Amino acid sequence: MQLLSAVGDYFLLIIGVVWVSLRHPPAWQLIRDQLYEIGVLSLPVVAITGFSTGMVLAAQSFFQLSNYGLAGATGLMVAKAMLVELGPVLTAFMITGRVGASMCAELGTMRVTEQIDAMRSMSVNPLRYLVAPRFIAGTFMMPLLAIFSSIMGVLGGYMVATDVYCMAPNAFLDPLPEHIKLFDFFSGMAKSFVFGMIIVTISCYKGMTTQGGAAGVGRSTTNSVVICYSVILISNFFLTLGLNSSYEYIQDIIANWF
Repeated sequence: MQLLSAVGDYFLLIIGVVWVSLRHPPAWQLIRDQLYEIGVLSLPVVAITGFSTGMVLAAQSFFQLSNYGLAGATGLMVAKAMLVELGPVLTAFMITGRVGASMCAELGTMRVTEQIDAMRSMSVNPLRYLVAPRFIAGTFMMPLLAIFSSIMGVLGGYMVATDVYCMAPNAFLDPLPEHIKLFDFFSGMAKSFVFGMIIVTISCYKGMTTQGGAAGVGRSTTNSVVICYSVILISNFFLTLGLNSSYEYIQDIIANWF
C-alpha cells in the first residue's frame, strides 16, 4: 500500500507540475538559472562521456568487423549507436548523477528545515517556484545535451578510426548521410525528452518527501539516483519497442513535415 500511495503521489506531482507550467509559468529568471545549471554546466561531463564512448565503440567495431571485411561500417555503427541509444541513455545517467542528485539534496534540505512549509504558509506554490523551472529546463535541455553527446561520440570514433586504425576519412563518413535517417534523430530526441521528465520529477519528488533530518536527505538522494537509473533503463526498452513498431507512421509524419 505504501508503494501504491507513493506512485500515486508521484503522478499527482507530475500532473500538478505540468498544469502549473502551462497555466501559470514560473518567472523567466528561475527557468534561466536552471537552464544554465542543467545545460551549460553539464557540457564538460557530457562531452567526456560521449567522446570516450565513441572512441571505445570505434575501436571495438573496427576490431570485430575488420575480420569480415566490414570495417567500412565502423562509422555507421558508431553514429547509429550514439544517436539512437547510447547518447540519450548515457547522457541521462550523467545528468542524474550531476543534476538529479543535487536537486533531490537541495529540496530535501528545504523540506527537513521546513522552508517548503514556510513557502506554503506565505501562499507561494512550491511546485511553481521550485519544481516547474527545473521541469521546463530539464525537458528542454536533455535532448540538446543528448545531441551534443552523440556529436562528440562520432567525433571520438572518427579520431580513433582514422588516426589509430588508419581508416580513410571518407570510408568513415560517407555511409552516414545515406543510412542515418530522420527517424533515428527523432528516436534519440524523444527518448531524451522522456528521460528529462523522469530525472526531474523523480528527483524533485524524492526531495520534497524527505523525512528524517540530514540522514533522511542522504537516503532520499541515494534512492532518487537508483530509482532514476532503473526507470530510465526500463522506459528505454519500452520506448524502443514503441518507436520501432511505429516506424512507418513516424516516417510518414516526418515526410509530410520535411
